[in-house]
Amino acid sequence: MEKHYEAVREHVVEGQVTQTENAVRKALDAGCPPEEILRKGLLAGMDEVGALFKDGEMFVPEVLVSAKAMKGGMEILRPFLATGAAGQGGRILTATVEGDLHDIGVKLVGMMLEGAGFEVRNLGVDLPAARIVEEVRSWRPHVLGLSAMLTTTMTNMKGVVESLREEGLAEGLAIMVGGAPVSKEYAERLGVHYSADAAEAVGVAKALLQKFREGALSEAR
Repeated sequence: MEKHYEAVREHVVEGQVTQTENAVRKALDAGCPPEEILRKGLLAGMDEVGALFKDGEMFVPEVLVSAKAMKGGMEILRPFLATGAAGQGGRILTATVEGDLHDIGVKLVGMMLEGAGFEVRNLGVDLPAARIVEEVRSWRPHVLGLSAMLTTTMTNMKGVVESLREEGLAEGLAIMVGGAPVSKEYAERLGVHYSADAAEAVGVAKALLQKFREGALSEAR
């Protein structure tokens, strides 16, 4: 069975969509447990992609292709997974704040997070605080990721964070911010978490989810 997991993993890393889908089908036909195909094949492949991206050995276009391959394999696998297995990493809501129309960065983050097993919902760009608060209230994500690519729109992150706290929705919710002008120091002033890039966002999200499961999320903020 290990050879089937390895084939899936390799095709994901290489960004081979059709081959990934076929490898998942072959693994299923060989009797490999769907959860193991997910963990040892698709997710392991994206973990490697994340490491290569962080080390500068892969670049954004290659990561996007690998993410597409992972998604293709996931669509084949999804009907065979136990309920909730595909989103076992937790729920993450992402949005680009009001006034900002940039979305390449936040989409890349979303793909990397999906590749790590999270269930990701991207609200889009130019999102006012009220709309983000509404979605947090209805969907109850574990993590909220806010993106801004302009210094002028970065300040709108503060409005979102303050609105969430005023509505009593910040407790039990981890807020992560990122984007070109955003710094760790700015995140600390807001009392939220920071990720420098898509690869780091995965590590931060995993750490936050672990604290959530341990009941120590408020201590992490």
